[in-house]
Amino acid sequence: MLETLIHEPEGKTLEFKRDLSTPKNFLKTLVAFANTAGGRLIFGVADASRQVIGVENPLDEEERLCNQIADAIAPRLVPNVELITVENKTLLIVEVYLSGTRPHWIKAEGPESGVYVRLGSSNRQADRELIAELRRGVEGVAFDEMPMPDLSVDDLDIKVAEEMFKGRRVLDEKALITLKLLRQEQGKLVPTKGAMLLFGKERTFHFPDAWVQCGRFIGQDKADIFDHIEIEEPLPKAIESIMLFLKKHAMRGADFSEIRRKDVWSIPLGILREAIINALVHSDYSQRGAPIRIAFFDDRIEIENPGILLPGMTIEDMKQGVSKIRNAVITRVFRELELIEQWGSGVRRMFKEAEEQRLPAPEFIEIGMRVRFIVRLATSIAIEPATAQVEAQESGVESGVETKQVAGEVAGEVAGEVAGEVAGEVAGEVTGEVAGEVMHLLTMLDKPLSRTELQASLNLKSQANFRDRYLQPALDNGLIEMTIPDKPNSRLQKYRRTTKGKMLLQKRNNLSI
Repeated sequence: MLETLIHEPEGKTLEFKRDLSTPKNFLKTLVAFANTAGGRLIFGVADASRQVIGVENPLDEEERLCNQIADAIAPRLVPNVELITVENKTLLIVEVYLSGTRPHWIKAEGPESGVYVRLGSSNRQADRELIAELRRGVEGVAFDEMPMPDLSVDDLDIKVAEEMFKGRRVLDEKALITLKLLRQEQGKLVPTKGAMLLFGKERTFHFPDAWVQCGRFIGQDKADIFDHIEIEEPLPKAIESIMLFLKKHAMRGADFSEIRRKDVWSIPLGILREAIINALVHSDYSQRGAPIRIAFFDDRIEIENPGILLPGMTIEDMKQGVSKIRNAVITRVFRELELIEQWGSGVRRMFKEAEEQRLPAPEFIEIGMRVRFIVRLATSIAIEPATAQVEAQESGVESGVETKQVAGEVAGEVAGEVAGEVAGEVAGEVTGEVAGEVMHLLTMLDKPLSRTELQASLNLKSQANFRDRYLQPALDNGLIEMTIPDKPNSRLQKYRRTTKGKMLLQKRNNLSI
């Protein structure tokens, strides 16, 4: 078994060292193993060529290693250390298990800077949020079960929740407590973080990165973006909005009537839906800095969520159907809404469907502090840069800004067939009946205004109501645009009427532009 292991590539649970000459590096590896998923560190093997070199004075080196571990790592780490003979040479093997006293750290660097986790074949310094998650994992506390004591049930959009649970469960106080959407804290009922992530009226205020960014790129890298949207809907509703975006771009150059008749798409919808749900359920919402990202390239679709795999989990475990729950509240609600069939079955189903469709096996990669899921397409769906520019000009917006009229009939057909139930959708053509809320918003934009300024000018208190009924429909129909489209979440972001919006307002109100 060891002879086989020597020829395995280094990874999350395996590393080779020629000798003990660089203690700082291998001590970080042992800390990372203990904090992440365990692993073996083998001394006496050249890490590049896998040549068995052996360890000189193995008994002395074993004692020195054990002393270094005891002196340099806290809390105390006691790995299994063995001497094994291979090819008449002695190897020193250190086996570390996932620790029940994590997080461990390098004493010289301290508990805030000396914590490391394992990502692929490298060690990564853990930030404050990840250190907190390592502690919660030991205590058996999920991030989304934690209370938000400064808030009340009034901060939840109960109407949206009731709409989703209609026919399944009556959302009275008892049900909200059972689902852990509410919990007792200091003598009063308060929302949990999971409740705010799922149904919070001001979710993005409390969790600025709890949204989804979708982009369609030209080619096979992110050099040129053709189209993008930002989805800030409640997490269960976000699934259909993401699928709408993917379907819209899957139809480029295709015969929609033929797709509708045969129900055969150029992208594997079942696999993608499962991957999207997996990302929404397993994201580490305590992490700051980036949302969930969906990137559509010519040859593949990548779904990326913040947060490394939970301690004890590896990519191979996921492929085998092993599942650990990061967000207990979100997972329970998705299960109740029948968005999840059976815990742990989604990943296996994705691989099975890929095999049935003769697609390359999906890929899981831990990259940075994120997990990326890659779905390769059977046939490339290309966008020529010249075509992209022409379509952008015809739609009246710059390339990279979302519009429902990206490809003429394509967008119109998708909107009619797929997006009928998307919240905040404006029915009909832009030149037809437009919702009064959108018209009201247009009249306010005599000059560029920020989201806060716009909401205040409309005398609206609910950010969710403003976004779903006013802002997003106006953006979706190309009636308004961002002043900084490349940085949608910029603090300096403002909104202004497009030419299309000005023309519509002139037509409806008989005003001069």
